[in-house]
Amino acid sequence: MKAVLCKQLGPPESLVVEAIATPVAGPGEAVVGIEAAGLNFFDTLIIAGKYQEKPALPFSPAAEFCGRVLSLGAGVTTCKPGDRVMGYAQGAAREQIAISAASLFPVPDAVPAEIAAALMVTYGTTLHAYRDRAHLQPGETVAVLGAAGGVGQAAVELGHALGARVIACASSEAKLAFCRELGAAATVDYSREDLKEALKRLTAGKGVDVVYDPVGGDLSEAALRATAWRGRFLVIGFASGTIPKMPLNLALLKGCDIVGVFWGEHTRREPERHRANMAELLALTAAGRIKPHIDEVLPLERTGEALQRLARREVKGKLVLRP
Repeated sequence: MKAVLCKQLGPPESLVVEAIATPVAGPGEAVVGIEAAGLNFFDTLIIAGKYQEKPALPFSPAAEFCGRVLSLGAGVTTCKPGDRVMGYAQGAAREQIAISAASLFPVPDAVPAEIAAALMVTYGTTLHAYRDRAHLQPGETVAVLGAAGGVGQAAVELGHALGARVIACASSEAKLAFCRELGAAATVDYSREDLKEALKRLTAGKGVDVVYDPVGGDLSEAALRATAWRGRFLVIGFASGTIPKMPLNLALLKGCDIVGVFWGEHTRREPERHRANMAELLALTAAGRIKPHIDEVLPLERTGEALQRLARREVKGKLVLRP
C-alpha cells in the first residue's frame, strides 16, 4: 500500500510517498481502509521535530481519518467489516491503518468522509475547550484569535452553535468575511487595529468572557488584557511560533482563569468524556448545525504542498487528503 513517509526531520518537501507493507490487525485491533485524512497545523511541526510529540522515524503525518473497517483482530466486538468509522492516530496519510478498535467512532451515513476526517482534532479540541475547560454558557462572549484557520473555524462555528456571541479576530478582511459566514457576530482585523481596544469597544468596556487562543505571540497578552471579570483565557496552541510570557498580575486583577487545553491528553485520561463529546459533534454535523469548511481535497502525492500551505497560513478551514 502507499504511505506518505517522514524519513528524516525537515520541511514538507522532504516527505516521500512509498509502498509499505499492508497492516494486519492484532488482538483488539481493526484495519481501516482510509477514505480521507485530515491535516492540521501541528503536522508542519511534527515533521520538523518541533512538536511536543516526537514519533519514531519513519512515520506518516496526519492524525485524523475516516474510512471503512476492512478486517478485525481477535476479540473485537465493537465494530465489523464494512462499518464507517473515524479515528485519531498519528500516521493517517496512508491507504490503510491498524488501530485499536475501541478508539474508533461510528460515522452516520449523513456525514461525508471528508467532513468526518476534518472534525476530530479541531472540533474535538474546541468542544473540550468550551464544554470541559471554559464551561461556556449561552449568551457569553467569545473572542477567537486566528479565527479563519482550521481550529479557528471550529471555534467560531461551535461557539455560535452553543449560543455564544463570537468575535472573530484575524489578519485580513477576506478572512473575517469568511468568519462572518460561519456565524461570527463581530470581527477584528488585528493587522489594522489594536486588539485589546477593539475587544473592549465591541463589549461596551466589559471585556470578553472567553478568549480562545491558538496563536500565542504578542496577541495573547493583548487578549488577556481584554478579558472580563472572571473571564477564561483558553491556551490552545502557539501557531505564531512564540510562547508568550504572561504577566500574572492580570489574572489577579481580573479574577480570571488562564486555562490549558491539551486535547490529546484529555482523550487518553478521560476517554468517556471524549466519547461523549465526539457523539455530540457527530450529531451536530449530521443535523447540519456545524460543517467543517474543506479548503481542498488532495491526493497523498501532494501532502508536502498541503503542509507548505498550512505553514504559510494560506488555508481557510481544513485541507484533507484522499488516498
